[in-house]
Order: sequence, then structure tokens, then C-alpha cells
Amino acid sequence: MRANEDELRGLMIDGLDGNAGAHTSLLRLLVPLLRSYYRRHANGSADDIEDLVQETLIAVHTRRATYDRDRAFTSWLFAIARYKMIDHFRRVRRLQPIEGMEELLVAEAFEGASIARLDVDELLGTLPVKQARMIRATRIDGLSIAEAAAADGLGESDVKVSVHRGLKSLMTRIQGGGR
Repeated sequence: MRANEDELRGLMIDGLDGNAGAHTSLLRLLVPLLRSYYRRHANGSADDIEDLVQETLIAVHTRRATYDRDRAFTSWLFAIARYKMIDHFRRVRRLQPIEGMEELLVAEAFEGASIARLDVDELLGTLPVKQARMIRATRIDGLSIAEAAAADGLGESDVKVSVHRGLKSLMTRIQGGGR
């Protein structure tokens, strides 16, 4: 069973408030979510995937004080996961196929822009609701196109088009071409 944003965020906040059981539950729920994420993005062996999952869980545990309670938990989680994956690629110096790297680069572009001056939630708020929802589901929450389509009752092509159009619009805004 896949945990949702509200459940994960609630467990994180309860853990920050001193509930060790909630923190333990959170870490257990993150294991399949992170495995799925790394299988889609890391193109590594089973051992590499498990190493990345464990490194990410350790980072979530040790850096939990940096979590902003007013923000989405999965955005924070997947930012850590991206950094761990990039660190792993640097360590092993393994060439990765170009397919699938667009997602990683787009996520990094959003992250860099938000750190510099933009807030992702504010940016997504400028888009039509369906585009914003599909970008959040696929690029921030880490759902596959098929998972996002099923969750929203849409066709996969509809999700792909919404994400593509929304990202194109956001990139134009980020690059200063529109506000």
C-alpha cells in the first residue's frame, strides 16, 4: 500500500514532536517509496538501489530538523533522494543513459529556481489546476505517469500532455519570459 502525502507529513511532524514510534513508522513507509523512485531513476543494480535507499533513510533521520512543517514532506524527501543519487553517480562515475534524465534535470531546475527566489507552490498556482496537479504528482511526489493517471481517473496521454504543457509554461516563467 502506498502512503500518501498527508500520512507521511503527519508521521514526520509527530516524529519531530518526539514520537519515536511515528518516526519508525515513517522510515518503514519510505522504504518501498524510495525503492520505486530509485528503480525509475538510478538504473543501478539491486545493491545500488538498496544502498541509495539506506543512505536516504539515514539522511532523512539525521537531517529531520531541517524539515519545514509548513511544506510538503515528499518534496523535501525527493530533494534528498536526488542529492543522494547524484552523489552516488559521482562516486561510481558510471555513465547513465540520457533517457529519463530529463525528469532529474527538470526537478533540479525547479529546485535551483526556488532556492534563488521562487516558490514551487507559488509557481504551480499560476498554472491551470490539472497541469499543476499532474506536475506535482509526477515530478514532486514521484508517481509514474500510469500511477498519476490512475489516481486522477485520466488517460496516460492526458497526464503527459498536461505535464509537458505545464512544464513548458513554468520554464518560460522561470527564464523571465512571463509572469
